[in-house]
Amino acid sequence: MPFADELIGVATATTLERALSGAAGRPMPELAAASAGFAPLSLRERSDVLRDAMLTDIGGDYDHLAATVRAAAAGALPFSGWLIWPVTSAVAQKSVDDGSPASFDDALALLAELTPRLSSEFAIRTLLLADLDRALPIILEWTTSPDEHVRRLASEGTRSFLPWARRVPALVARPDATIPILDRLYRDDSEYVRRSVANHLNDFSRQHPDVVVATAKSWLTAPDDHTGRLVRHALRTVVKKGHPGALTLLGFDTDAELTVVGPTLDLDEVAFGETITFSADISNAGPTDAVLAIDYVVHHMKANGSQTAKTFKLATRTLAPGETISISRSHSLRAITTRRYYPGAHGIELQINGASRGRADFALLPAVPDGTAEPADVNEPAILER
Repeated sequence: MPFADELIGVATATTLERALSGAAGRPMPELAAASAGFAPLSLRERSDVLRDAMLTDIGGDYDHLAATVRAAAAGALPFSGWLIWPVTSAVAQKSVDDGSPASFDDALALLAELTPRLSSEFAIRTLLLADLDRALPIILEWTTSPDEHVRRLASEGTRSFLPWARRVPALVARPDATIPILDRLYRDDSEYVRRSVANHLNDFSRQHPDVVVATAKSWLTAPDDHTGRLVRHALRTVVKKGHPGALTLLGFDTDAELTVVGPTLDLDEVAFGETITFSADISNAGPTDAVLAIDYVVHHMKANGSQTAKTFKLATRTLAPGETISISRSHSLRAITTRRYYPGAHGIELQINGASRGRADFALLPAVPDGTAEPADVNEPAILER
């Protein structure tokens, strides 16, 4: 997540307060004071503070809040960027608190109006949690909007696992609920929209991989110039997991006759912060070309002594009959923010077209006090044909 000070800081709070004060014709004291407590807060927490201050200062019912927001949006003062996050959150929360269908529908309309200024994808989750079945038919109509930001909101705001956003359990349990939205958008003119569609479909890979493959297959029966690329992006997780239907759909030969030597490691023990290099030879022993998705899996030690696997993309290659390629890769074991390393048994496994093709184990040693520098070419693959 970006640094909070860079996105929602004192200047953001001041700009929001001025815009809303101008629209309401009176001071907003809670907003004016809200940034004083920002220092220890995360980005989301800062947004929530401004949302709550805004709701207190404006007061009244949903209609009053919506009128104030629309007046600020129509005014001459700046009203865009990250200050929109607390605004849309306030709109969504107030409409749910109001409880009327009219407020709910108007809140969706207002989020669509505001989303070109900053995406309303986080705020819309409040409405989806409150009444998914009422929201989805309205959101489906956004797919015909002339504004790409609104069309993207239809896809992005309804993702099962939208980053930074609140989970909507019904979206996870019911992938069929949002497929009609994606069906309308997968051939959208905007790359911005199409990428959201691919990410939305990929989200289903966690619990509903067959839905991902079936939907992608249906799109490929009526493609445009961009559909192939979109489908490959949408299938990236199920391909890494070796889903046979996904591999076949993308043209990979799950029955390829291969001879694999390796993977071979350059070290049996690796110090924390260093790198390990592995290599392997892959030969096509069959009578026809073999289209291969080559990945590798790192099996990391967990705190409880078990292992967890992480798959990394290596290469896509087509091997003629009798052809051999040599592959190698250096993998860094340096500290990163998204993983905690534990000393002990680790492994590197070669995966081709979703199937394991050999594994080699090594030991990760405890961190040394001064650390180890990472080579500049770490994690760059080398593919040599012979």
